[in-house]
Amino acid sequence: MHDHRASSTFVTLLLLLAGGCGDPAALAPEPGEALAGGDTTVFETGARAFMLSARNLSLANESAFFVGNSFFNKNWVIAPASTEARDGLGPTFNARSCSACHFKDGRGRPPLTDDEPMLSMLVRLSIPGLDAHGGPLPEPNYGGQLQPDAIPGVTPEGQARVSWQELPGNYADGEPFSLRQPTLELVELGFGPLADDTLMSARVAPQMIGLGLLEALPEATILGFADPDDADGDGISGRPNYVWDPISETTVLGRFGWKANQPGLRQQNAGAFHGDLGISSGLQPDEDCPVVQTECGAAATGGSPELSEELLDAVTTYSRLLAVPARREVDDPEVLRGRELFLEIGCGDCHVPRLETGELAGFPELSNQVIWPYTDLLVHDLGQGLADGRPDFEATGNEWRTPPLWGVGLFSVVNDHQLYLHDGRARGLAEAILWHGGEAQAARDGFVEQSASERAALLRFLESL
Repeated sequence: MHDHRASSTFVTLLLLLAGGCGDPAALAPEPGEALAGGDTTVFETGARAFMLSARNLSLANESAFFVGNSFFNKNWVIAPASTEARDGLGPTFNARSCSACHFKDGRGRPPLTDDEPMLSMLVRLSIPGLDAHGGPLPEPNYGGQLQPDAIPGVTPEGQARVSWQELPGNYADGEPFSLRQPTLELVELGFGPLADDTLMSARVAPQMIGLGLLEALPEATILGFADPDDADGDGISGRPNYVWDPISETTVLGRFGWKANQPGLRQQNAGAFHGDLGISSGLQPDEDCPVVQTECGAAATGGSPELSEELLDAVTTYSRLLAVPARREVDDPEVLRGRELFLEIGCGDCHVPRLETGELAGFPELSNQVIWPYTDLLVHDLGQGLADGRPDFEATGNEWRTPPLWGVGLFSVVNDHQLYLHDGRARGLAEAILWHGGEAQAARDGFVEQSASERAALLRFLESL
């Protein structure tokens, strides 16, 4: 049950503490609001802002963090090789290292030109139906995602191209805007045409910060925001996505990925190694070679599995303990006014500002922290405009997980772009808001109806996150 009474109480309390709507000069930051990641928070605003370990990194986790950092950033090589710990790339793959997509532990983007390949973005593929665990059914000839690269002697699967159409519009005060709508096309396919009913979804690589804190959130906290039947009639019906967990071999709550289709970071990392790099692990032991791809199936491997349990542990420790940068300008009057407007139009109903982590065994750094991630980790129907039409476990083709907003103001510094949403279509935060529909339509309309100065304040607040 989505407890919007608690959310409304939080907003009311915040406004009372801030001095109400009538006196902007009385607005003030919430206690601890600048420390977005609690005690893990780091104070870095430059290009390395997403690359630092938790400020409270424990001695017990320090070694694993830096080993994981090494394996996250270095290229894997073709098997057989003398560097046995890093061989087994492919046979088909999207990238040679984790950091190729998550450059500086940051965010990917779509191609900037018609002939640029997808460097930090991929295309998920499936056909209607469910696999043995209730997940998407892979496309028969190409599997669960398009892999544009291959080792020598193996045919690449194909290339993805994105074209754009401008959709003009206007704010209520008459100021014009334009949104760009993507069209996805797969070309140079190596194994014949796609199945007629193939579902495709383009996804950019998300930023890596604060993931361990999200993993440490109690399940009850996340489920407390759910209201699948909109029982309170507010138009918001966030739902948990229940997904297959290869560790427990049961169906559990999903937290990670654009549709919350991964239950934890170990599973997420094993899936990324398998799908993006072609590296097998104990959780993903088979090579990603559909039956028709005979060259792929006959290629040499780097052992079985190619990624040891110890290295998967290290990369998981690394991904858990990448720190969230501190907020900037939290006491700036325009930022504070923007925070108030963000809450007033309902953005905070899904992008929940303040949460508290529970205990995460072996990770005292992440346990019992007050954090400000601006997410509920639920999936929401965001309307037909953003829909990919591709279900993923219990998430429908219209639903997306609420992405955390911490760090969004630093994308331009870390990754030299400001392209937002799951496929990078939004050229800035205003366009990202304007694409919202479905459950977020009222909040989107509230933004459109604001004055130019109010919109500027709300965007300035987002840039401070």
